[in-house]
Formats: sequence, structure tokens, C-alpha cells
Amino acid sequence: MKKWIVLGVALLGGCAVQPAERGNHAVGGNAVDTASQQRARTFTDLAEAYFYRAQYKVALDELRKAITADSRFGPAYNVYGLIYMELAEDKLAEENFRRAIELDRNDSESRNNYGWFLCSRGRYDEGLEQFSTALRNPLYGQPELAMANAGECAEKKGDYALAEANLTKSLKLQPDNAATVLKMAGLNYRQGRYSDTQRLLARHADIAPPSAASLWLGVRVERKLGDRAQEAAYGLQLRKRFPDSNETRLLYAGQYE
Repeated sequence: MKKWIVLGVALLGGCAVQPAERGNHAVGGNAVDTASQQRARTFTDLAEAYFYRAQYKVALDELRKAITADSRFGPAYNVYGLIYMELAEDKLAEENFRRAIELDRNDSESRNNYGWFLCSRGRYDEGLEQFSTALRNPLYGQPELAMANAGECAEKKGDYALAEANLTKSLKLQPDNAATVLKMAGLNYRQGRYSDTQRLLARHADIAPPSAASLWLGVRVERKLGDRAQEAAYGLQLRKRFPDSNETRLLYAGQYE
């Protein structure tokens, strides 16, 4: 996925987003698994695969088949939301995320994705509420994702204490998640905790290849600490590995903040 975010879109930057849960419908309180639901699930899975390859038109075609097979299959609306979010069709994205949640109030994956959508549009409090609701579901299989997204959302809002609390919880559940480690490193940098930033960057390097974002953060933290040799080393890697990245353009422009 291009983001995120976070699907984990990051996300899916995110990631901020991730595949929809594949739970059963509930009719009169009883779980059912009908042939129409099976077809809807198959088409939704195909749509999701096309979505991750940025083949949005084909993905939308598969989702139409899913909804034709079962108009109450909530995960299909979740994927609709993700696609429309990528296409900047905000009204359609929100309508579909809300439809997914209406069909299953306990759909934490859709709430996580909807939360990231809201945060990415500057609606921080609404997004944080969706993450909180997702995390109140004891059956949510990937709470560390919503915690990490809530941390990034809180940071964007300017609530660094809440951001750190959520990122810390996420890392306790998944200590080797490189994206979350990097988010925590960036948060420490913004709070002027440069030694902690260095430590987290070293941890990131142990568990994942360098990214443009991690190298750029390395450039800036070493510049703050006055280590010109290490700053230059990070800068050289950034220019060689990611010559066309936005981070490299910022480096050439000298825009360190």
C-alpha cells in the first residue's frame, strides 16, 4: 500500500491500515456462513489484493461483485473506503467506512482504518475515538496497529504524552515493528530527546533496512548533537539509496526542520 499507514496502508506511514477481518455475519445473534457470503468474501479478497497493487479500477470491479453477492458483507465496504481514501474521494471513503461499521459495530479493522482516514484529514479527536473503540474490542486480533496509529494521530494533534503512551503500548505488544520504532524515534526527536532518538534509530537498523525516513532522521539528530562525521555518513547513504526521495531533496535544500 502506498501509505501507511498504515493498512499498516500504511499502511498503511502508516500504515495505518490493514486487511479487513474476515468474520462471519450475525443474523439473530447466530453466526452463519452462506454461499453468498463466501462469494462476497472471495471477491473482497481479490479486491484487496488489487488494492495493494494500486490497481484501483479492477479492485472496484471486484467489490461490485462482492456487494452483488452479499450487500451486507461489511469487509467489502471497508476496502471500498480504503480505495476511495487513496483516490481522495473523501465523501465516498467516509460513507463506506461508516457502512462497514454499521454492519458490524465490533469491526475493529474498519474502525482502525476509518480512524486513520479521519486523522489524515485533520479530524484528530474523531480519529482517536475510533481507535479507542477498536481497542475496546477484546477480540481484536491486531491491537498494536490501532495503538501505533493512535500514537501518530495524537502526535499530529500535538498531544505528545498521549502519542508516547500509545506507541509504548504498541511496542510492548510488537517490539520489533520497525515502523513503530521509527515513529517513536521521531517523537523523541521532536521532544528534543536526542540520545533516545539515536538509541531507537540503532534499534531500527537492527530490525529493518534503512529507509529514506530513518536516514533523514539520522542526519537531523546527528546535526543536533554536533557529530558532523555521522551526519555526513547518514547523508551519503540517503543520497545513494534514495536519490529521488523527498528527504533527499530536503537535504540538498538544507531544510532540516
